[in-house]
Amino acid sequence: MRYQSYLNTSKKLLELYKGEEPFASYLKKFFAANKKYGSKDRKYIASLCYAYFRLGKAAATGSVEDNILTGLFLSETIYNEVIHFFKPEWDEWMGKPMEEKIALIKFSAKEIFPFKNELTAAVSHPEFCESFLQQPKLFLRVRPNKKNIVIQKLQKAKIPLALIDEDCIALSNATKLDEVIETDREAVIQDYNSQQVFNFLKGFATGKAPVTAWDCCAASGGKSILLFDTLKRNIELTVSDIRLSILLNLHQRFNKAGIKNYNYFLGDLNAPEFKFPALTAKGTQGVLPLYNYQMIVCDAPCTGSGTWSRTPENLFYFKPETIAEFAQRQKQIVTNVMPYLQNEGLFFYITCSVFKKENEDVAHFIKEKFNLQILHMELLKGYDIKADSMFVTVLKK
Repeated sequence: MRYQSYLNTSKKLLELYKGEEPFASYLKKFFAANKKYGSKDRKYIASLCYAYFRLGKAAATGSVEDNILTGLFLSETIYNEVIHFFKPEWDEWMGKPMEEKIALIKFSAKEIFPFKNELTAAVSHPEFCESFLQQPKLFLRVRPNKKNIVIQKLQKAKIPLALIDEDCIALSNATKLDEVIETDREAVIQDYNSQQVFNFLKGFATGKAPVTAWDCCAASGGKSILLFDTLKRNIELTVSDIRLSILLNLHQRFNKAGIKNYNYFLGDLNAPEFKFPALTAKGTQGVLPLYNYQMIVCDAPCTGSGTWSRTPENLFYFKPETIAEFAQRQKQIVTNVMPYLQNEGLFFYITCSVFKKENEDVAHFIKEKFNLQILHMELLKGYDIKADSMFVTVLKK
């Protein structure tokens, strides 16, 4: 029977995969090399594999087959053909509340994420564990003055949507938007809590002169576009990252987002002897390099533990000793960039982690070492709204 074949293929994939690349990339390569699997086959096999990973560290015990079915039962909420084939006695329970399903099969949800002692204080360990059993939503941040057109386009495409707040739209995670809206120009694909990291600046008076800001770990530029919109375009922006391919992606996104004048550079902020390089200006003529800023945004490299419900394989292969490694890296980056913040300037320290050593501990390190004042510190919890969890601290020099 095909369901047994799906289970066997999933088991084979899980046994061969070692967590060295995103599982989505691994799957793509596997299916490219094995053309016999049709689109329906690929969908079933992928869902079985991800159901297994959603059990996190709890999947370390028991058979692979049993864990796949357990993960599928707990993560699905409607009738499922695979469950019906292997466990028909579970059919009537598929739509029951999570706590009832967990009790039925005597599953220990706390084993999904066993690093309770490492968590930021604001995290509810039971709720966080159970959040891995749900697929997060896809969120859009509507760009200024684009709300009506974005909603009209989504409705025309018959895409179900929920308006979360004035600028945020929630969609099913499987939604395809490529041919529906103009991403980055009309709306940015950005997690709900990622959209909230500059709430401190709402109502911020910029004055006539542009605010000078450096997004020092800019990645593909999502936070920079958000800052650009939050400050109503009144910004003189510098961006940097260590990865050339990411900066090339940023340039493309900025072009679509209407950000034409900015400075950028490629650099390793983790290097002990980091020196601010000569800047390259894009779209500007004769702009002098900036060496201190009114705002620095440090969306620091981290474990990403607040986002693992999107990529649950990261939890399955996670080694707790990497927390301290990331914390040390974060402190080095902060140490390197802090000299370029003006007196009275604002420093935004951001992670998508739920670990105290990467969050509060680094925030207090910044406060103490550089004599900064903490103006705001918050864990933006996403595990109860099918979103990512983010940590943000705003400090003043």
